[in-house]
Amino acid sequence: MIPVDQPHLKRGVGLALLTLYGVGVMVGAGIYVLVGEAAGLAGDWAPLAFLIAGLVAAPTAASYGELAARIPEAGGEAAYLREAFGIPGLPQIAAVMICGGAIISAAAVLQGGVGYLQGLVDLPRAPLIVGIGLALGLAAYVGVLESLTLLAIFTVAEVAGLLFVAGAGLFGDPSGATDAEAAARQAAVEGVPLGGLAAAALLAFFAFIGFEDMVNMAEETNDPGRTVPRAIGIALAVTAGLYALVVFAALRAVPAEALAASDRPLALVVDRALGWGGGALGAVAVFAALNGVLAQIVMGSRMVYGASRDVPALRGLATVNARFRTPGRTTALVTAVVIGVSLAVPLLELATTSATILLVAFCGMNLALIALKRRGPAPAGAFRAPGWVPWLGLVSALAALAAPFLV
Repeated sequence: MIPVDQPHLKRGVGLALLTLYGVGVMVGAGIYVLVGEAAGLAGDWAPLAFLIAGLVAAPTAASYGELAARIPEAGGEAAYLREAFGIPGLPQIAAVMICGGAIISAAAVLQGGVGYLQGLVDLPRAPLIVGIGLALGLAAYVGVLESLTLLAIFTVAEVAGLLFVAGAGLFGDPSGATDAEAAARQAAVEGVPLGGLAAAALLAFFAFIGFEDMVNMAEETNDPGRTVPRAIGIALAVTAGLYALVVFAALRAVPAEALAASDRPLALVVDRALGWGGGALGAVAVFAALNGVLAQIVMGSRMVYGASRDVPALRGLATVNARFRTPGRTTALVTAVVIGVSLAVPLLELATTSATILLVAFCGMNLALIALKRRGPAPAGAFRAPGWVPWLGLVSALAALAAPFLV
């Protein structure tokens, strides 16, 4: 536990800011970047892949809501496993896994954002990754309300950009595909590519990363037992609806093969459908990437902070900056690792690995809630998920993990 003479995290996050944080990290986590990759795997069935991913996430989101209501700590998943099972070392393993997933996710989004940015400015990739990563790390260091307010601004911009893409794809001119592209599209529609659909659903799951990050803000949230579950539900519902609309519109405007070949897929949608606006959309996509990376740095730093309080050798990391009331040392550590990973590992590998890690963590969290429910009910007034929800979440996560190997 944190020593009594140490400053504590600053509480003051409300429902609106926390919901915008969740929407921002989910939208920033992948839809601007992964539409092309998912279309390359599943073709015109990519919207179904995103739907499957959302359905897999839904019951586990409810489980996270109750876990956050029961145990409103910054350590998140590590704290839940500690309280549920009490197995020495297990919370620390979970913390390493979740934080690793956050770092990999942030690195993937940082790469994707730089790809859009290079369409606007003629600068090398590596300096852009380092510069943007350091700037976002500094924003996370300065303060939670300041960084969440910046995230909220980014979220409004990126959601507006997605609505613009959806409008262009739905109401602009159709794709104007070549004869070869049209023939490929017709062939894809005639049969469901089960293997590609399963792989695309796993990849699309990456685009829902974010609601599990929200629980790590519990120590800084007002009335976390009620606010965190409500914010999770609203954020997931908004994001799922937005994704379905955007992916459908993108595939109406641009054939899957062309989306898969582009490193700026949604900008391509706008250019094909309207003949203008791709540059502006690219700028919005950069905001989305900034949002996703900042959100993951905020979450990852708090995960390391919460877990290090229980490990004597890491107690030096469990410090809060007296001026900004943020976990400064863990913020600096997470920022540095995000930058390094983004420079070293390809995007598709990053996204797939992050989604896999998250699904494994989902299995553990649903098992933790099952154990806690058997021990006793949630506190009075706190959110309670139905008893079947963690079982459904566990089965869904296991099925998503196994599907790419079975089809």
